[in-house]
Amino acid sequence: MTVNLSAPDPAKLWPVPGVRLGIAQAGIRKVGRKDLTLILLDAGSTVAGVFTKNRFCAAPVQVCQAHLASGAQVRALLINTGNANAGTGAQGLQDAHATCQALAPLLGLQPSQVLPFSTGVIMENLPVDRIVAGLPAALADAQAGHWGKAAEAIMTTDTVPKAFSQKVTLSGTVVTITGISKGAGMIQPNMATMLGFLATDANIAPHLLEGLVADLADASFNRITIDGDTSTNDSFMLMATHQAAHTQITDWASSDAQLLKAALLSVAQLLAHAIVRDGEGATKFITVRVEGGHTSEECRLVAYAIAHSPLVKTAFFASDPNLGRILAAVGYAGIEDLDPNRINLYLDDVCVAQSGGRNPAYQEADGQRVMKQSEITVRVQLGRGQAADTVWTCDLSHEYVSINADYRS
Repeated sequence: MTVNLSAPDPAKLWPVPGVRLGIAQAGIRKVGRKDLTLILLDAGSTVAGVFTKNRFCAAPVQVCQAHLASGAQVRALLINTGNANAGTGAQGLQDAHATCQALAPLLGLQPSQVLPFSTGVIMENLPVDRIVAGLPAALADAQAGHWGKAAEAIMTTDTVPKAFSQKVTLSGTVVTITGISKGAGMIQPNMATMLGFLATDANIAPHLLEGLVADLADASFNRITIDGDTSTNDSFMLMATHQAAHTQITDWASSDAQLLKAALLSVAQLLAHAIVRDGEGATKFITVRVEGGHTSEECRLVAYAIAHSPLVKTAFFASDPNLGRILAAVGYAGIEDLDPNRINLYLDDVCVAQSGGRNPAYQEADGQRVMKQSEITVRVQLGRGQAADTVWTCDLSHEYVSINADYRS
């Protein structure tokens, strides 16, 4: 079940010069399933990433962070699904290192030039032998056009692959951006239970990449929530191969730099939105926009209070305009000096509450009309300032419980 989301057309996923992807069936959890992916980068590429802030972060996250911190030139990303290698202690770290040590000599690399990623069931040891056995097939499969296959191979409870491409012209040179992501549950910022991989051939000065990936994540993957749980394995990686023949971008002041950043953000947001649209059991895609705050941080505080509320989310599932639940969430969001008499609430174009109370012109039929839609915008005006922020979420259905109750079976 998805909300206005279909599988990507492989013909519309453009190869990124300098990137090849290979997929294999390693039998990590289920026989006959694509579950092992390699992303191979040409020499001269640079990579940066942001990761979960869950203190119980998975072994591959710890290894990725260490390899990036070492300054090694990353040339390969190794991704498995079916097993998260999280909650596995010292053995998990040993296993994550072992996969890097197995792939590196096959490519003539050092293990620190390989980044491992895992997603799936927590507290089960990684089947290293199956991953190692699957590496030759994944390497043999590596092609520039395999973005669609890779999007499928990194799925867990996702119902459709998630992948998008975009091209942008910088001073007469066409630059390609293609990305994939996975995630459907345990979705909460910092980041979501997700993996995201975004590649471009843009010539971006390497020192800009770390700040850029953080900015992109902050405006996309860190603005989505499904169930309020922060996963152990979340990773969002930005890869730049520098093969496009435009003048190198060394800061964000130029018009070309701004065009590129906007295009990268567009793809990142599409990937993030796709995770919400494919949320476990989701039937509705909900935009929560909070305006008129002192700061964007307090706007986000209110937005997440609404987006995380089980009572709000189940009301949306039922198409029930029980909108006092939204006002209650605004009230307990944690703004101590909030003045309820300044609050306005809208569902799309319908003004539900005005100056802290029910709008005299509001008719429940209008609220129900909006609630029945598959895409809904909740807009809250705080009346405190000029700041605003946006979060994307979904409803909470019976199917969410069923999926998570049956996840390991």
